[in-house]
Amino acid sequence: MVRRTSDEERAKSRNMGALRVLVPFVMPYRILLTAAGLALVLTASLSLILPIAVRRVVDGFETEAVTLLDQYFTAALAIAGALAVGTGLRYYLVTRLGERVVADIRKALFRRMIGMSPAFFERLMTGEVLSRLTTDTTLILSVLSSSVSVALRNVLIFLGGLVLMLFTSAKLTGLVLLLVPAVIIPIVVLGRRLRKLSRENQDWIAQSSGSASEALTSVQAVQAYSFEEETGARFSDVTEKSFDSARRRILTRAVMTVIVIFLVFSGVVGVLWIGARDVRADLMSVGELVQFVIYSVMVAGSVGALSEIWGELQRAAGATERLTELLQATDSVSDPADPVALPSPTTGRIAFEGVTFRYPSRPDQPALSDVSFSIAPGETVALVGPSGAGKTTVLQLLLRFYDPADGAIRLDGTDLRSMARSDFRRALALVPQDPVIFAATARENIRFGRPDATDAQVEAAARAAAAHDFLAALPDGYDTYVGERGVMLSGGQKQRIAIARAILRDAPVLLLDEATSALDAESERAVQTAIDAMSRDRTTLIVAHRLATVKKADRILVFEDGRIVAEGSHDALVAEGGLYARLARLQFTDGMLADG
Repeated sequence: MVRRTSDEERAKSRNMGALRVLVPFVMPYRILLTAAGLALVLTASLSLILPIAVRRVVDGFETEAVTLLDQYFTAALAIAGALAVGTGLRYYLVTRLGERVVADIRKALFRRMIGMSPAFFERLMTGEVLSRLTTDTTLILSVLSSSVSVALRNVLIFLGGLVLMLFTSAKLTGLVLLLVPAVIIPIVVLGRRLRKLSRENQDWIAQSSGSASEALTSVQAVQAYSFEEETGARFSDVTEKSFDSARRRILTRAVMTVIVIFLVFSGVVGVLWIGARDVRADLMSVGELVQFVIYSVMVAGSVGALSEIWGELQRAAGATERLTELLQATDSVSDPADPVALPSPTTGRIAFEGVTFRYPSRPDQPALSDVSFSIAPGETVALVGPSGAGKTTVLQLLLRFYDPADGAIRLDGTDLRSMARSDFRRALALVPQDPVIFAATARENIRFGRPDATDAQVEAAARAAAAHDFLAALPDGYDTYVGERGVMLSGGQKQRIAIARAILRDAPVLLLDEATSALDAESERAVQTAIDAMSRDRTTLIVAHRLATVKKADRILVFEDGRIVAEGSHDALVAEGGLYARLARLQFTDGMLADG
């Protein structure tokens, strides 16, 4: 289980080995990787050859052969042209590879997250997941499409430049090498601190994203309670902490860059001074000194670039660790290695056998305690009771959003835990209390229940759910875009679309969680008629607070404090005089009870 990172955990040292996780995503593109590598070697080699051509040109000024001088200039121009083409090719190949790999990472991460159970998201904010899916993968993209390529090129130039400097002047090269330890030490020391700060910065960005996502998805509640200032203050506090973390990271990287560049170029100036004296003493030619200076600048530039790239790699390592946490996260609900197939045809027989369950966020408070009941195929059973009694929990366990701590839940005699979730869920159709409406057209929202349904089937389901009239009256009818979370629709309209979706699914088991709670009296009567017709030949579980919607149920289970305290028909439970009768007295008049 992924959990929110604490301040102590952010301070823990991380290592560059985290980037090894990217290898499986890169290896499928070996050809592209090889081509990018060859282009990289080509450009680095041409860069190292160019100073030799410059030396020939400089020393060529002393020759009287104009043809030879022209050849030197032509060779230098040809090398520069080849270098330009090679650099462009390297950029294209490496950037394409980076984009492809990051796209695969995002897809793998999304597939992993979309299959996680609700228990997983009880301890991890959705906004934080989105931050890792976007911000962290963007960092990795920067490294794969730029930093790694530039780093490898600079490593080749650094090593090749040192070798060619040695051939040009062993004396001056020895002086340059004395500077190497002075440059490497600050990179290593400050790099460790930079890695920690990069990790901390990414964590604060994720929390900022999570805070914003939570507020924006609940914007109506925030505004209704005039909570804008407090919400803005909370977001500002997290954002300022993110900025402060980024400021410390930037300062550390800036200090490291200043130290490295100063040491490197101070050494170059010193070596150039000594080289100039050797030229005056005829120990080397002007062209050789120019060649050595160019190599010195290239080596110094590569070291400076590597110091900056090291910071980028540190940030990418932290981002990769965070993505790895999600990719390798364990879920309390998972499919068996060898799943059993759901019996076909599915009759819809349901059995709860001694089920006890506690929500992960409330481990000390049982939501269900030793609950047992069975539902025959085609039977309509209502679950009633006060809020928090465990009614909706029954539906969530039946959908296997969670697994019970004790007991078993069976569909057609088969334990849900022995089947693939995607298999047995096809036999279930859910209408939740808070309907989920996607940012798409009304037709697409209904078709979500059965993607292969025809337009005629979609409209038939809408008519059955009493949704056709208002859908047909929309600006573009069924093809009207309903906005994010169905913002263009009323609560009752959203509910009817959700009911139409369940009708279209035509599953053998129908789960209704306060399915008519948001409807007016007329719409409720029409929808209830559709539900009654749909329930005749399928197993139906109805969770309801409004007892008028469950009076026709074959059987009513009364829940209290996670237990079944009564069972029977509406008339029998009223006559029994227990909890159900008390609830009924609160909702019906004496006349209505007599009629019932």
